[in-house]
Amino acid sequence: MHGRANGEGWNALIRADLHIHTVFSSDASIPPKTLVDQLLAHPFIKAVAITDHNTVRGYFKVRDLASAYQDILIIPGVEVSTVNGDLILLGVIEVPPQPWTVENVIDFARDRGSVVVAAHPYRAFGLGDSARNYSIDAIEVLNGGCSRQLNMLAEELARTMNLPGVAGSDAHRVDELWTVYTEIKASTDLDEVLKAIKRGFVNVSYAGKSIHF
Repeated sequence: MHGRANGEGWNALIRADLHIHTVFSSDASIPPKTLVDQLLAHPFIKAVAITDHNTVRGYFKVRDLASAYQDILIIPGVEVSTVNGDLILLGVIEVPPQPWTVENVIDFARDRGSVVVAAHPYRAFGLGDSARNYSIDAIEVLNGGCSRQLNMLAEELARTMNLPGVAGSDAHRVDELWTVYTEIKASTDLDEVLKAIKRGFVNVSYAGKSIHF
């Protein structure tokens, strides 16, 4: 796993927050327009995944607001509340049908070529050690809402599963945005981004320090 982030042939680099909630999540208060305005103003984070709880309505709203700007990427996604823990799907524009078992959600993602991420595995509503039982593409090793200890446990899980580690602020409020991000060896082409994550061409960064996976 270590060293894959060097990804030969991947000359482009984007920085993305891969876990953000908007007002379309019942527990979040970030307006889509504010999110787009802040993304445009940010000095280096130019991509975000909209991962509202069990809905993609926020993604479509943010995408429409951002459609006039070519230098930013809005990644479709959803955080699905499975019976065993939360999964983030990146690259989907619809919500999986119920029942939301881990197996069903992963099958749904596979059929659509999307990326399956175990969200905050050791926090409440995370998969925990049971993540080892499933065919997941990546582990959220740096979550802006988790303690350092819980993120370190997630790092160890990614290492033992030989999976890429990604980062997301898990922002629910405006003041929680942009605390962490994922460097992805890809252009702003969505398919290229998803493939790069799966291949492990990623680094995670927090508070100015990079951790390589």
